[in-house]
Amino acid sequence: MELGLVGLGKMGGNMRERIRRAGHIVIGYDSNPEVSDVNSLGELVVKLDGPRVIWVMVPAGPATQGVIDELAELLSPGDVVVDGGNSRWTDDERHAVELAAKGIGFVDAGVSGGVWGLRNGYALMVGGAAEDIAVVRPVFEALKPAGPYGYVHAGKVGAGHFAKMVHNGIEYAMMQAYAEGWELLEKVDSVTDVREVFRSWQEGTVIRSWLLDLAVNALDADEHLGELKGYAADSGEGRWTVEAAIDNAVPLPAITASLFSRFASRQDDSPQMKMIAALRNQFGGHAVAAAGDNE
Repeated sequence: MELGLVGLGKMGGNMRERIRRAGHIVIGYDSNPEVSDVNSLGELVVKLDGPRVIWVMVPAGPATQGVIDELAELLSPGDVVVDGGNSRWTDDERHAVELAAKGIGFVDAGVSGGVWGLRNGYALMVGGAAEDIAVVRPVFEALKPAGPYGYVHAGKVGAGHFAKMVHNGIEYAMMQAYAEGWELLEKVDSVTDVREVFRSWQEGTVIRSWLLDLAVNALDADEHLGELKGYAADSGEGRWTVEAAIDNAVPLPAITASLFSRFASRQDDSPQMKMIAALRNQFGGHAVAAAGDNE
């Protein structure tokens, strides 16, 4: 099938390549002309045969809203827009209504996989009407990992991004637990090789995971994380998860505490946040602050 892909950054560029490797035609547009296949959204739309599918992979908020507003004027009834960024689920509901008024379908897709997705595949959580998702299904199949898992139609519009938001909240808490354990091991005199303790957990233990593997990768590159500053940003989805928990009276003590720990990292050079920063860099290519940098 043909796909228009808007946004060719760390995630979008790799997604374009993975979809092409599956045999589909992808025409990409990005504000950076060095990576873009066309010069404008208008040119992108013209190059695609109808009914068109346009996948938007740009930062949440105003950037996504601007692209969707422009596409609403360029596309035709029967076309489908997919928002694969990290938009808030409440924005999805508004975008679906705006596009439906012009006969354009809308699907929200929570995408997990980071900079490793090109090789390993992406986990996809999607929301929307069954008929719109069926149109995009070949692209989902191209992006997902091999095997039966990694893709779910989570529910109606907004469900995909809501599921991805909860996924990221769980990720916050898991990273925090690894980071706290790492700091305690580093603190005591009796443990003389913390990195190898972490490595020993990679097989046979109940806490083995891909995040643990990435922690070992980070420690191999910088054994005591001395080159990093103990500062970790938050993408917004951790906050949204806690807000949703409050709205629904669901207790989330671990996820909430992990979010607050990131806030604390902006006040002190936290050893735990060095591990959090290292993990975020490993799986998502997120920027890290070097030790000694000023904020």
